[in-house]
Amino acid sequence: MKVTFPKNRLEAFTDGVLAIVITIMVLEMEMPHHAEHFTDLKPVLPVFLSYALSFVYLGIYWYNHHHMLHATREVTGGILWANLLLLFCLSLIPFVTGWMGANHFSAAPMALYGVVLLFSSLAYWNLQTRIVCVHGNESVLAKAVGRDVKGKLSLVLYAAAIGLAFVVPWTAGAIFVGVALMWLVPDRRIERALTGTETDANEQR
Repeated sequence: MKVTFPKNRLEAFTDGVLAIVITIMVLEMEMPHHAEHFTDLKPVLPVFLSYALSFVYLGIYWYNHHHMLHATREVTGGILWANLLLLFCLSLIPFVTGWMGANHFSAAPMALYGVVLLFSSLAYWNLQTRIVCVHGNESVLAKAVGRDVKGKLSLVLYAAAIGLAFVVPWTAGAIFVGVALMWLVPDRRIERALTGTETDANEQR
């Protein structure tokens, strides 16, 4: 017998963790002392840019996670653990963000940043797959995700960026920005699937 739980606590816990992760990132941006002019902020620029990129990534994960759970009726123990794995990966982002910004986007920090993004993406895919397994291939989420071409492409790009970071670091940064922009465009697959489900239900009444 499959044991299921309401999804409300999972949503609330995830929102709280992501809020803390973002807070940690911004608190790590040290204020330059005796900086009276805008030009004095130049040394902080790499740290701010790395923070801005990571903030966008966390926002993308939050947005898509919210939509994914909206298409989820209930959760199992396996889904809870998969969600914890995703949060573990995302909780590493403040560390790699700070290291990358403090070292002005050098090779090793860029590569490790790519590793964290790669594992975060894999963890999200694992969570998504477990939800589909519980709800079935005819569920709203399964129909919305389909072959998940964008998700698979992201994994390939992250892997390429990790290698390129040791050759030409700025190309890895360009890939990170490119993937973020690719996901920044609202993905309305789940919304369309939910709308279609509601339409079918109304027609059957």
